[in-house]
Amino acid sequence: MTTTTTLDVTALARAIESRDAAGQLAAYAPDAELTLVDHDNPPSRPRILRGPDAIGAHLNDVCARDMTHQVRATVADAGRVAFQVACRYGDGTEVLCLCIADVEGGRIVRQHTVQAWDH
Repeated sequence: MTTTTTLDVTALARAIESRDAAGQLAAYAPDAELTLVDHDNPPSRPRILRGPDAIGAHLNDVCARDMTHQVRATVADAGRVAFQVACRYGDGTEVLCLCIADVEGGRIVRQHTVQAWDH
């Protein structure tokens, strides 16, 4: 008998929207890799975070900011999840993040995030 464990997308969305860094980090495998592409980290030189210390520090930084997060769309199956996150800083600056991740054993093992913000 094979047991398939899927990512709890509802819990991940709840953690994102409530700025719960620990809740978000719980969705990642211990050896996960997160690749970020944005204005400061272009595709030729993305920011790559590996493991819980680096990913956790990033999530703690983002969650500590004066901003709201709204998960607008998710698509998932046993092996992948994709979601869109719309964010807004207290001063009105908007950020849009598009994420796609590979999932194994119910946890994210690789994620690519492309984000853009108002300047």
